[in-house]
Amino acid sequence: MNAQEISSPIPADSRVGFLGPLGTFTEQALLSQPDLAAAETVPLDTIDEVLRSVHRGDVDYGFVAIENAIEGTVNLTLDTLAFDLDLRIQREVLLDIHMNLMATPGTTLDDITTILSIPVAVAQVRGFLRQNLPDAELRAANSTAEAAKTLGSERLGGVAAVAPALAAELYDLDIVAYDIEDHHDNQTRFVLVSKDGLASPTGHDKTSLVIYQRADVPGSLLSILQEFAARSINLTKLESRPTKTNLGDYCFIIDLEGHVVDEVVADCLRNLKMKQGGVKFLGSYPAAANNGAEVRAAASADWQAAKGWVEAIRRGEAPPV
Repeated sequence: MNAQEISSPIPADSRVGFLGPLGTFTEQALLSQPDLAAAETVPLDTIDEVLRSVHRGDVDYGFVAIENAIEGTVNLTLDTLAFDLDLRIQREVLLDIHMNLMATPGTTLDDITTILSIPVAVAQVRGFLRQNLPDAELRAANSTAEAAKTLGSERLGGVAAVAPALAAELYDLDIVAYDIEDHHDNQTRFVLVSKDGLASPTGHDKTSLVIYQRADVPGSLLSILQEFAARSINLTKLESRPTKTNLGDYCFIIDLEGHVVDEVVADCLRNLKMKQGGVKFLGSYPAAANNGAEVRAAASADWQAAKGWVEAIRRGEAPPV
């Protein structure tokens, strides 16, 4: 994966917490960002610990997975941001995911009786396991790399880990089967979070919100969506999550195109806050995309042209349509 263009690099003396140990997909995605790779990186045991370390001020930034193309939302990340902590998303990063089955040197597929990995990774290789290791016992680890590290340090016979290729190199394991993910267009979305601050607009941005319904009545979701439709704001994600208060009480997690400094987005947020009451702002930040630089450049050029058009009208001129 190529590193995306960075609009606002973090300070060089920053401390960045991520899901460890060394060799996780999270670290791989982090290292794709030159400014994050140049900072002091701090591997932590769990996603929850990464986010709480940012909240406590133990690290300046946290870098965690939030969504996978196959398995969907990483609920722990989203719920912690939505309900437990007040943190701001500063950036998103996309990483192509390739799962590998690895074991101690000399192990063959026929020798494997146990699979060790994080449940979300195992879920992405169900088809391979069903076809090749239907009777294998599944054991959970905190991360793919932790599974590989445990296997490498304890030299467990008959046990294999599902993890990135980097972990095999780090922990002296052989890859028994490469690229075993069920869907090969598999990506994971990661986010960089901090305790406060607002990422600078780039012209190719996303804004993330949590919206609580003021009342659970017919048409309440429609009333929310109409605010976006009326302003031609495109939603890139809409998900309902239980509020963890009462059974049947849900809120909506929304990602939309645009930045809070854009007047149309700001106007939409004002109306949502006025009508719904419970709106939590998770951040406005550069959107990750392979053509992000081109989209940002085009958006900037279009904006400059539109700005000139409006200014000409204000001067009393008659600009072209």
